[in-house]
Amino acid sequence: MEFHGRKRPVVKFCEILSLFFCFLGDNNSFVISKETEDFEVHSSNGNTEGNGVSLNVSRSNYVDYGGIHGRKIDGDKVMLNQSRLLENERWDDTKAARQCNIFKGSWVHDTSYPLYSALKCPYIGGQANCRLNGRPDSDYEKWRWKPHSCTISRFNAFHLLERLRGKRLMFVGDSTSRNQWESMVCLLNAVIPNKKKYMAYGSPLTTFKALDYKASIEFFWAPFLVDLQINHQGKGILNLDAIVNKGVYWRGVDILIFESAHWWTHTGSEKSWDIIMEGRRMYRDMDPMLAYRKGMTTWANWISTNIDSRRSRVFFRGMSPKHYSPNDWNEANGHKCYNEREPVKIRGYRPPLPSQVSIIKQVLKRTRFPVAYLDITRLSQFRKDGHSSVYTGNLNGEQRKDPDRFADCSHWCLPGVPDTWNELLYAHLL
Repeated sequence: MEFHGRKRPVVKFCEILSLFFCFLGDNNSFVISKETEDFEVHSSNGNTEGNGVSLNVSRSNYVDYGGIHGRKIDGDKVMLNQSRLLENERWDDTKAARQCNIFKGSWVHDTSYPLYSALKCPYIGGQANCRLNGRPDSDYEKWRWKPHSCTISRFNAFHLLERLRGKRLMFVGDSTSRNQWESMVCLLNAVIPNKKKYMAYGSPLTTFKALDYKASIEFFWAPFLVDLQINHQGKGILNLDAIVNKGVYWRGVDILIFESAHWWTHTGSEKSWDIIMEGRRMYRDMDPMLAYRKGMTTWANWISTNIDSRRSRVFFRGMSPKHYSPNDWNEANGHKCYNEREPVKIRGYRPPLPSQVSIIKQVLKRTRFPVAYLDITRLSQFRKDGHSSVYTGNLNGEQRKDPDRFADCSHWCLPGVPDTWNELLYAHLL
């Protein structure tokens, strides 16, 4: 995890050595491996002289509960063992994750995935429920991100709910943030009894509550983060200097995950603003990356002024990539992301990063508040297979036959890639 701002974690000499070895494995890669039905987990807990822990797990000892394996205790309760690790092992994994860049690694085929069933999560929107919308394949659900130089724990819903007891976790951004929020809700929903959860849909705020834990997982719609207002003439005014109406929702939230990128480059009928306002000056047009930098600087200054770092943790999630150009992965006759069944497996595959990525990193380095950057863009660039494509709820049968016009290669199927984003977030919340 990258920390930005003046407050930074203390790095000890031994951690510097670990970071050195971590950075030796700098390139992402594509790996296919097979997972066995019975397997062992070994942990020496830093001691190689016989004090390690060995755990044999047989799937026959587990029952399926919402797509996640758990050991049955009685007729009403299920104890999930999603990580398949003991508590002391999980601690070692988390420590390792903090000593290396967990965003550099490879995609590994894992038949124990997905972590939940789309059919058992009623909170997946039509845009992301690819199975319900007729997608015939399912391998896109079975890829696990594996960092090169450390191990991260498998997502454990019970453990995260305990961490969130009495707290609020909020995703703030555009529809890709909603994609990630739906993923998190489904990951947690699988272990919560029906009468112990509550969903309140609204605009701009939607809230899922785990009642026994007094925890809420929320989504706030704010694709620009700064204010977008409609004037008396019906014109959209994007105010690069202001966060007024939104901020009241964000203050006091325990964990905030922000994101903003795609909407700044919309054009034509997709563009949501008519005028850009900076100070007292109005602009009919502005370079979108200049506007983005100004808007993100306003957001960063707002965070530094209004959020208490002693109470709240703030993350910024990197830009979610699109896959509309098959030439990027050497498929000249492809139809955008349609019918893609596996990640990109070109050795040395490193497409250009969107300009928003470098801009937000520069902004975060200058902010006073310690914002952690979730660097998911590069690892997600491999996943051309994970998008909704024509299996989205807003297309009819005829439109689905024309992927060159209608394939959605921006949003993601669930279960799928956003689950990985949440696994990486989970690693930093431990």
